[in-house]
Amino acid sequence: MSLRVVRIVAAALSAAACLVASPGRAADAAAALTDCHVAGIRNGVLCGSVRRPLDPEHAERGTLEIKYVVVPAMARRKLADPVFFLAGGPGQSAVALAGQVMSLFSRLNNRRDIVFVDQRGTGGSAPLNCQDPEDESLADQAQPERQLRLIAQCKAALLKQPYFKAEGDLGFFTTTIAVQDLDAVRRQLGVERIDLVGGSYGTRVALELLRQFPQSVRRTVIDGVAPADMALPASFSTDNQAAFDRLAESCAAELACAKAHPDLHVHFAALLQSLPRQIKAQHALTGRDEEFTLTRELVLGAVRGALYSPPLAAALPEAIDAASRGDYAGLIGLGATQLARKSTRLATGMHLSVVCAEDMPRLAASADKPGADFGTAFAGMYEKLCAVWPRGAVPAAFYTLPRSDSPVLLLSGGIDPATPPRHGARVAQALGPMARHVVVANAGHGVMAIGCMRDVVFRFIDAAGDADALAVDAGCAARVPRPPAFVSLRSANAAASGPAR
Repeated sequence: MSLRVVRIVAAALSAAACLVASPGRAADAAAALTDCHVAGIRNGVLCGSVRRPLDPEHAERGTLEIKYVVVPAMARRKLADPVFFLAGGPGQSAVALAGQVMSLFSRLNNRRDIVFVDQRGTGGSAPLNCQDPEDESLADQAQPERQLRLIAQCKAALLKQPYFKAEGDLGFFTTTIAVQDLDAVRRQLGVERIDLVGGSYGTRVALELLRQFPQSVRRTVIDGVAPADMALPASFSTDNQAAFDRLAESCAAELACAKAHPDLHVHFAALLQSLPRQIKAQHALTGRDEEFTLTRELVLGAVRGALYSPPLAAALPEAIDAASRGDYAGLIGLGATQLARKSTRLATGMHLSVVCAEDMPRLAASADKPGADFGTAFAGMYEKLCAVWPRGAVPAAFYTLPRSDSPVLLLSGGIDPATPPRHGARVAQALGPMARHVVVANAGHGVMAIGCMRDVVFRFIDAAGDADALAVDAGCAARVPRPPAFVSLRSANAAASGPAR
């Protein structure tokens, strides 16, 4: 298991009661913002920052600068409640995602400001970035001990930053502290209430903000629900296995896939059993031929990453069967797809500061059973990483799910390998009658970007009253299809020629 796999796991809303900021507050907010530009956004935006204590209980220990960007509403008479986008990971920069996310928010942006805050430890907010070489060799990816050395080196380098006085300072990047930064941005902008849109880890941030500052939230959309009590490494094995099992079942029920790739589960298990194995393959990003040891962890990481997106998962039966015949190019290529997208890169140090403090202490008590294929290797790697990474303090109340007095729309993909509907259902029940859970049966990790769901999110936030928001029509979710499995001409011909493989 390498940090490459950790990075793949990577991979973020009642109008009647909205108050317009007072003239004094509006002036303060304007003074805090400057004109700027952000990659991927054509028009100019506004940039701001707020100084926050590293340790909220001991401000004398130093401060961090939390950077944020405001995309102003297009209309002159804008609404008073801006939309705050909460990025995933943990470890993604919200500002880095702004260019691609704004296409989802274009209608909302007509009358509402859209705010992107780089959570502490990401982007421009005291980033905890570790070495992330784009051309890391396949051999390097297969050496967990090397990855552990890199993490130790990263920690040593980060501690040389001027705002750190001791190793334990890396523990002040938890979700609980981060949402206090978010509320400080809200106050600096001079608004009473905000709308939240969070994806993946951003849903955990939204839930914690609802717990600490419920009076500040008007509407909330959480997509791919990852509550604080899920014990991430353990739940991933369970949920990865369930998603792969669904893929195999779907293949068996699809005539072309069933003919081309019979007994997919058997072939996958045999492939894993044959590892580790010395192979020669082409690096998908550099194009160089390499000889290296293909491990079980590398294969599982590639499969896990592809399962996040149904169009990529559609290629898994072909890639797995090809690998069982000694052709590993498909699996290696699928494993590289997410690493090639710079906007999805994680600040690995921040990622570890969150997971090591919030998830790992609950790992031993988790009721989630390891998947038959996915096992405990993923959790085992995190145990090793967190053994060398400082662990912050997390209040017990962090693991409680708040009762919400404002509308919350929960979105889940039915074949999501990371945050499937079981987590959203539990959270919706705890939030109470102001929560509504919508499951898109054939979607993977993240559903609000699916065409019809964009309109659902817009109408939920834009509705004048709470009852109207909760009654928004989401029937289109049932009509989202699952992509058919990819079957190569070679596989189709082989299936047509007979049952022998």
